[in-house]
Amino acid sequence: MGDGAPSNSLEEQLALWRERVERHVAEVEQRLREQAIELLQSGWPADQAVRIAEKRIFPLERTGAGTAAWDRNEFGLVLALAIGAAIVTKLPSLFGVRIEEAEGFYLRNLSFLVLPFLAAYFAWKRRLRASLIWRLATVFAVAAVIANFYPFAPAGQTERLTALHLPIGLWITLGTAYAGDRWKKTAGRMEFIRFSGEFLIYYVLIALGGGVLMALMAMLFQAIGINPEHWIQSWVLPCGAAGAVVIATWLAETQKGLVSHVAPMLARVFSPLFAGLLICFLAVLLWTGRGINLQRNALIAFDLLLAAVLGLVIYTISSRDARTTPRALDLLPLILLTTAWIADTTALAAIAVRISEFGFSPNRTAALGENLILLVNITWSAVLYVRFLRARLPFSSLENWQTRYLPIYAVWAAIVVIVFPPLFKFA
Repeated sequence: MGDGAPSNSLEEQLALWRERVERHVAEVEQRLREQAIELLQSGWPADQAVRIAEKRIFPLERTGAGTAAWDRNEFGLVLALAIGAAIVTKLPSLFGVRIEEAEGFYLRNLSFLVLPFLAAYFAWKRRLRASLIWRLATVFAVAAVIANFYPFAPAGQTERLTALHLPIGLWITLGTAYAGDRWKKTAGRMEFIRFSGEFLIYYVLIALGGGVLMALMAMLFQAIGINPEHWIQSWVLPCGAAGAVVIATWLAETQKGLVSHVAPMLARVFSPLFAGLLICFLAVLLWTGRGINLQRNALIAFDLLLAAVLGLVIYTISSRDARTTPRALDLLPLILLTTAWIADTTALAAIAVRISEFGFSPNRTAALGENLILLVNITWSAVLYVRFLRARLPFSSLENWQTRYLPIYAVWAAIVVIVFPPLFKFA
């Protein structure tokens, strides 16, 4: 090196590096501030708001030994809850009852195999007030009594409707454990919607990995002349499915940053696909003049399609920056809502015709109510979207509507579970 010049050059380069670092730190701090302010408005305390915002920005980072110890304690609890859910799932087998003989038990108690463990996790994580914990315990206890002591006809319609609607009602009830006192606020309920979408992504990823693991397990054991199919179906699959619910919940809660950008992207990718599916379906329906099949499985599939469409719209809303002005991409949810509205009204007309011909049955009545509830949500969502696109309403009005409507689904699920069985004589 020469005398002086290299030193001056080094100092200049370090000064440039310092400017870049300071500029980067300022940008990161601004992102952290925006995330934390959003969480503060949702009702989070300042310390937790900053910690969650930091995890969203740096999902794989650790902020010190204290945080790592806290994470180990939390993972230990989550692992214990996952094992507990797996054990509860196999309770009939532990008492010598084969899974085929316990079909009624699993139909009525599917919700209670895992959701109480999630409620326990959130009670610990959120440090819920004792009064809220007691209310949650009461709801689960009452639901369990109804599901197991109602004199359902074996494999009857009301029993299956209970099995389908209990998870919906209890999942939304679980939102009160997730959000705590913030459940009363729009932002708190919207945060639960975001969590639900991220939970679904994590669960699907775990399920795909589990499927590969079970396939490899079967191949390895078959290579030595042992067929593990029965053991996999009877133990590995149900225990893994139950435990994965707890693990996916933990991942969605603690690793928010990993999929916080993936979920909105998936919503944008699948929205046009679902819109195209509905448009093709309606075109074929009009061209062929065929009616909608009103058998139970077909009704469930149709309602799941409409629910998925509405879920895509809700998640698109939940991930959108409410401060931005309308864009061309905002037309896509409106197209999706419009096609869903046409499909829903078509289904309602078919259900009404069937009821006028054959009268009310548990399945037809439940389908009528669910499609009416979906129709109201879809209709007013479309109206609000049009007003937003015409700059006559703020985007927050869409968020308020969706979050305020969320308890309606829980109320309808409760009606189907509590009122329908005695109304239709437990048939």
